Amino acid sequence: MDNYIKGIYKQSIFTGDNGYNIGLLKVTDTSNELSDYIGRTITITGYFDHINTNDNYILHGETYNHPKYGFQYNVNHYERIKPEDKDGIIAFLSSDLFKGVGINLATSIVNRLGLNALEQILEDKTCLYQVPKISKKKIDSIYNTLAKYEESHATIVSLTEMGFTMREAMEIYNEYKNNTISIINNNIYKIIEDTTISFNKVDNVALNMDYDSLDERRITALIIHVIKTKTFEQGDTYLYYDEIYNEINKYVNNIDEEIINNCLDELEANLNIIVDDLKYFIKEVYDQENFIATKINYLANKKINKISNIEKNINALEIDSGIKYNEKQKLAIKKALENNILIITGGPGTGKTTIIKAIVTLYKKINKYNNDELLEKLALLAPTGRASKRMSESTTYPATTIHRFLKWNKESNEFGVNEFNPDYSHLIIIDEVSMIDNNLMDNLLRGLTKNIKLILVGDINQLPSVGPGMILKDLIESKKIDIIKLDTLYRQDENSYIPVLASEINSNKLSDDFVKKTTDYQFLPCTNQGIVSSIINLCTKLKNKGYDYKRFQVMAPMYAGIVGIDNLNKHLQEIFNPPTKSKKEIKYGDIIYRENDKVLQLVNIPDDNVFNGDIGIITRIIPSNISKSGKNEIEIDFDGNIVIYESKDFINIKHGFIISIHKAQGSEFELVVMPMSSSYRRMLYRKLIYTGITRARKKLIIIGEPNAFKYGVENTSEISRKTDLLNKMNNN
Repeated sequence: MDNYIKGIYKQSIFTGDNGYNIGLLKVTDTSNELSDYIGRTITITGYFDHINTNDNYILHGETYNHPKYGFQYNVNHYERIKPEDKDGIIAFLSSDLFKGVGINLATSIVNRLGLNALEQILEDKTCLYQVPKISKKKIDSIYNTLAKYEESHATIVSLTEMGFTMREAMEIYNEYKNNTISIINNNIYKIIEDTTISFNKVDNVALNMDYDSLDERRITALIIHVIKTKTFEQGDTYLYYDEIYNEINKYVNNIDEEIINNCLDELEANLNIIVDDLKYFIKEVYDQENFIATKINYLANKKINKISNIEKNINALEIDSGIKYNEKQKLAIKKALENNILIITGGPGTGKTTIIKAIVTLYKKINKYNNDELLEKLALLAPTGRASKRMSESTTYPATTIHRFLKWNKESNEFGVNEFNPDYSHLIIIDEVSMIDNNLMDNLLRGLTKNIKLILVGDINQLPSVGPGMILKDLIESKKIDIIKLDTLYRQDENSYIPVLASEINSNKLSDDFVKKTTDYQFLPCTNQGIVSSIINLCTKLKNKGYDYKRFQVMAPMYAGIVGIDNLNKHLQEIFNPPTKSKKEIKYGDIIYRENDKVLQLVNIPDDNVFNGDIGIITRIIPSNISKSGKNEIEIDFDGNIVIYESKDFINIKHGFIISIHKAQGSEFELVVMPMSSSYRRMLYRKLIYTGITRARKKLIIIGEPNAFKYGVENTSEISRKTDLLNKMNNN
């Protein structure tokens, strides 16, 4: 049995919107091991519903020694003790909970109704008419407050007894209020639809409440869970029946197909899922693909706006910029300015960035806009912070992430820019489109008017989006949109090899040159066992040559193993940022964060202007005894954007001395170092290797096994995604 503390709640220090509370409790009784705290006032933390000053509580939880505030008691669950003596009842009724009830009225109520006053009021509020000069409005107010207080507390206690944490119980109660118990009794699985609580947690509670494993409410929720989970894992937008059946059998062995079919019929009837040509979609995903197809087709079929003297303007731009465009580049510029939608695709070194700058420059000139007018009409967008920064640097105009452009709210997962509140930009250029999933493209298109020119720029040979969909590939294969494929390589010099290597990888015609050294490329062969020491030696040499670790990036396919990201990060931290007396550090799990560490952002936080894949430097470690929050803090500089992380936010970062190739997508680095090991075998495939090597802007160094590299280049067996956008484009 866990320990407990009993006492009188004295004061709140902090109260959050979600029920989280820090406060002071005067201890009157405890379990034996905490008896030293009897008579003392202690700090308590946890999730509470209507915690009330001067109320008595029994708290269950564990002790914690805060580095600044000392002893604290973290509450897992609690029970409110009703006041039983006269003074306690008077104090309760005259507390802040009961608006307009002072000491005198509370005393009159107890004098008239006695020590069971609270029970009498709940049973029949008209008993309060015995109190002199009390109004009907006051009687109703006292009764409603007391009834709500009793009900909410009883509901929270009931939820925790079911197996939900206090935090989960608060979220459930805040969603359903006084309907909580009836909703749970009717269908506990509805919680999954309306809160952030997972299927697995709700399912565990339900089964412990003796829900039958074959209960159709459970199977119905399980089907939705299976489709959502499996499609996200695979990047698909739909599943086939056999896939659903096989996944359900992992939860319920040998389930009768009739039960599944009945549940599928119900879900389809209620429009939770859409079944189309034997494909099973979550309705939201089906609608997303439909909307994308409809709007893209509208733009593709809209009348083209021919521009007179466009060739003359392009020729003048060549003179002004000192750049000679090839015929495909000229065609891309022309179609971007005349068409309503255009796709520009090509590998590294083919001039995609050059074309974006040319399009913006001519758009401004042809329309005779000044800078302010241009910025009202132009939106330069990318999926990641680093990609948007690169666009901004190349065009000299502001660029932003798609999430920030759409004013994404992390808490509600909603976009402030939408079909009801659209953005009125006219020329929208999006880079790194291969990274955009269905959900983001759907929300972006909903947030734009129909009067737009949409230019999609990307490399179809890169990794697909993390989330479901293959937007760029499906749009290209639909053949509904003009596509300019840039394929002329512009080397930095005659000995540069990175763009050539990228081309060889795509065509699966890897020459023997991949082990030769050039001005921008080197392959350092070694055995699998020698990779770690070789990387350490190389990075030490780079450091000694004056390479700042902020200027280059090590990246690998996998986190686990001796040559995995997690292990190599520890070695590289010791090389580039070893401990010194002048650097503060902090431990988080088995990770030590130190001032001057390189770190990687793992999630989007638009409010702080930091996004998944952004790389920053720890500028300060702020211990809890001097921080404003009273908690350990890490200050990180993301290219001039300073963000403070409290301990609860540390989960959102990792060391970034070496990062995954997936996380590097959308970024470019002056120098890239890539280990290549046979132990990565299950993650070695062409698109991954291609994406990795094309992150290098000036120099690429690969360390490891040549045969592992060749295997990856030849391996095209990455999971093929099932999407329906192409079909909808062709049938819309």
